Amino acid sequence: MKLKIFTTGGTIDKIYFDAKNDYQVGEPEIESLLSEANVTFDYTVESLLRKDSLEMTEADRKLVHDAVAAEPCSRILITHGTDTMLATGKSLLDIADKTIVLTGSMQPARLRVSDAFFNVGFAVAAVQLLSSGVYVVMNGQVFDPRTSRKNVEKNCFERL
Repeated sequence: MKLKIFTTGGTIDKIYFDAKNDYQVGEPEIESLLSEANVTFDYTVESLLRKDSLEMTEADRKLVHDAVAAEPCSRILITHGTDTMLATGKSLLDIADKTIVLTGSMQPARLRVSDAFFNVGFAVAAVQLLSSGVYVVMNGQVFDPRTSRKNVEKNCFERL
């Protein structure tokens, strides 16, 4: 299997500096996560953005859309901030004949306790097994970006 991974930033790549939640979006963490998991399939990683998803603009979503549309690989994984992941997923719905999975985390991958490792692993499995389409993979579930939402109070995604 060949997999193309695009990174856009978000909590999964955040680096916190102090107790006041001062942070920066750092280098993509996905290669470290896949290396630690001893992944043996063929993949390439391309960093498109290093932004908190709340700072993403429509121009940023177009950049992601155009990169995914132009990519010859049919299996695409996108790491993304959770706050606007569904909006980006919706912007990709017109891309045919590709399996596109967006994932991220509620805690930075660099922290000792994080959902990043689980979410990335589940997303890697999902992108291999799902048919063509756009999916959000979080919390051990597969979501349709058109019929889901992030429940901020419960810190999880859910179907509408």
